[in-house]
Amino acid sequence: MNILITGAHGFVGRNLSENLKTIRDGRNRTRPGIRIDEIYEFDRKNTLKELDEWCEKADFVFHFAGVHRYQDSAGIYAGNTSAASRLLKLLEKHGNQCPVVFSSSIQAALSGRFGFSPYGYAKRECEAQFFLHEEKTGAPVYVYRFPNLVGKWARPDYNSAVATFCDAVAKDRPFTVHDPETKLELLFIDDLLEEMYDALEGHPHRADYPEGGPLNDDTDARITVNDGQTPWPSKTGRYCYVPVTYKATLGQIASLLCTFHEQQRSHLMPRIPKDSLEKKLYSVYVSYLPKQKAVYDLDMIRDDRGSFTEIIATTTHGQFSVNVCRPGAVKGQHWHNSKWELFIVMSGHGLIRERRIGTNKVMEYEVTSDRIQAVHMIPGCTHSIQNLSDKEDLIILMWANEIFDPERPDTFKENV
Repeated sequence: MNILITGAHGFVGRNLSENLKTIRDGRNRTRPGIRIDEIYEFDRKNTLKELDEWCEKADFVFHFAGVHRYQDSAGIYAGNTSAASRLLKLLEKHGNQCPVVFSSSIQAALSGRFGFSPYGYAKRECEAQFFLHEEKTGAPVYVYRFPNLVGKWARPDYNSAVATFCDAVAKDRPFTVHDPETKLELLFIDDLLEEMYDALEGHPHRADYPEGGPLNDDTDARITVNDGQTPWPSKTGRYCYVPVTYKATLGQIASLLCTFHEQQRSHLMPRIPKDSLEKKLYSVYVSYLPKQKAVYDLDMIRDDRGSFTEIIATTTHGQFSVNVCRPGAVKGQHWHNSKWELFIVMSGHGLIRERRIGTNKVMEYEVTSDRIQAVHMIPGCTHSIQNLSDKEDLIILMWANEIFDPERPDTFKENV
């Protein structure tokens, strides 16, 4: 399969082209049904001759080229509609009936705060061009009205407000949230990519976008928002949509980004459940960190036995630390009531000893990095770890089931 991507160096195009290359080269094996021969990346630096050639050879087309910003409304309209028209005319010239994806926008609904959107007017006209192409040629056309797109490589002050906020927070620059209550529907780039793969495999998610009222007297009563921005899933829908999106206000987004920024100082990792808005937004935020912010210091507590460094604390799953024990040194010699830990030797050779309080029975575990093991520090057992080497440091990765609380440390000195 030969794939043509217009706007290939833009935010969406670049993400798609780089990820399609991983499928083409066998580095991504999650879509075994997609076989790729060539990826034609068309952008401003390419010639119309190249576009003409690629339109003849393409087996699938993604049209992501577009004009988001311009000096006037006429430029936005002309830039988008002319690019769409040029592409479709070349495909028709070569009699190429391959499937075409068109990236429209919820602004094309021309409703709500998008009622007078020059970009929306342009996208709506482009939608009409693609639907007409489908009627004329029989080529499958997949028109997506994307909401607010979020992800790595989005340009600040151009692609989205979220990109602008991420860039500002990551670089310690001030930013303004004009209306914290403004609600956004966010579509993360990785979820968009999965839908593009579905389209390549021939099973995009279909929908309609009801506008102005019920479609007919039999319309399902669950359709309550007919604003042209809200997809109504339908196997026979004229449009397509990405089923995974997230709702949040600008104020919530800004607050989360500030929490992410604070992590380097507090070392407290916020909750980032699987597939959550927080998890995906955090990944986007990290992609905007400049070189000097991608590294940060950790506080090392040092003494003649070695060092102890807290790495990450979590709100729900305890904390991680690194303990360095010098040759011959012994650390620990304390017990806990309810706190428990896992010790994992990452480098060196050591001896872990545990004794249940009130007894004389000692459990011993000889540990080495040649065989990575996790050893439980059991509540109610005083424990220690000794470096058995006379040359090398003993390095232990430690996990505790709770964050250390200096007011209630639950730690009591007692030799094993």
